Amino acid sequence: MSRTSAPAPAPSLVIDPMVRDLDGETARLRETGPFVRIDLLGAPAWTVTEHAVARRLLTDARLVKDINRWRLWQSGEIDRRWPLVGMIDTGRSMFSVDGAEHRRLRAKTAQAITARRVESMRPVVEGITAELLAALPGHAGPDGRVDLKTYFAQPLPMSVVCNLMGVPDESIPRQMRLWKAFFSLLTPQDERLAAVAELTEIFTELVAEKAQAPGDDLTSALILADEGGEPLTQLEVMGNLKDMIGAGHETTVGLVLNAVRALLTHPDQLELVRSGEVSWETVVEEVLRWDPPTTHLLMRFATEDIEVDGVDGVDGFVIERGEGVVISYRAIGRDRDRHGGDADSFDIRRATPIRHMTFGHGPHMCPGAALSRLEANIALPALFARYPDLRLAVPADELRNMPVMTQNDLEAFPILLHG
Repeated sequence: MSRTSAPAPAPSLVIDPMVRDLDGETARLRETGPFVRIDLLGAPAWTVTEHAVARRLLTDARLVKDINRWRLWQSGEIDRRWPLVGMIDTGRSMFSVDGAEHRRLRAKTAQAITARRVESMRPVVEGITAELLAALPGHAGPDGRVDLKTYFAQPLPMSVVCNLMGVPDESIPRQMRLWKAFFSLLTPQDERLAAVAELTEIFTELVAEKAQAPGDDLTSALILADEGGEPLTQLEVMGNLKDMIGAGHETTVGLVLNAVRALLTHPDQLELVRSGEVSWETVVEEVLRWDPPTTHLLMRFATEDIEVDGVDGVDGFVIERGEGVVISYRAIGRDRDRHGGDADSFDIRRATPIRHMTFGHGPHMCPGAALSRLEANIALPALFARYPDLRLAVPADELRNMPVMTQNDLEAFPILLHG
């Protein structure tokens, strides 16, 4: 087999920052091949669109999170003026380091966010869900419309993760405003950087307070974690805290909204769930596969030339040293080799178990996956039980994505609570 780099003349597929046609973009990525040259706001990179290839690369130690290994960062072609830099250069946390340091930081988090702690959040999630659902009618406009995102899907995970981390309730509205500015590509970069600085200040103050007076929360548990090497510094606790709240709440917003949209636009399948023929857990997993909350995960960098063999249609593909690699989870979730010829269809009646990779794979697999699943499996049945005549207030094709290249999130989700 010859050793060849990807052909230089191949045009880049431009990832639309306004996310105006996500289905079309996903289809074009899949049609182009397992590796696609993409353009991210002027920055060239490779993306992976096939399950098996992504699974292999996500465990390849030669692909790292360190932005200093990125050729474009080293040369200065990309700097802090690039709008997506905050998605990569996140500060010191388990999300941004690899190898022994990653194992150390993640071990502390695993020690703190145990399965028992997540399960202990069940009554908290149920309580917040009930409060938000009861309040929905009060948010209806003169035409009866309620924005399910603003008044349910967004405050639920933010309130839950802040409760878990020990963040005061009064800071939640401020955080929601700052995180929205961070993710949206309509935010000018100077304002985005200011939002990051303000979030860092919030979490630095919180960690200092918890260090002086620990409580029964995850931030205190991270500070007190005493296994797996050196204790975490306050800077490391702050980094983990900030990244877990940012990623944790935004992912669950998309999961809940995409599940409601899928069920309302497939009423026959909604009836299967309501009748008990199909479980809510199955619904959640199919939504995670078919319409995942993460679209493109940024970014890993090759520390040396990496030749990828054994991929159909690719002869000795090489990811060159210093190049960036994106994992396109939405395209991967529709991989026909993995999920069958009907992978583009939402179908909770699939004959084979749903084995997707939406929460990642390998060392950097999402540590909050269990909490996100718990929230969705509580929120969805509660919503449809409380409002059995729930329906979209606009045609489904009028729902618009937020201008966020990494997340599959909607601008708004107008609904009618009653028929």
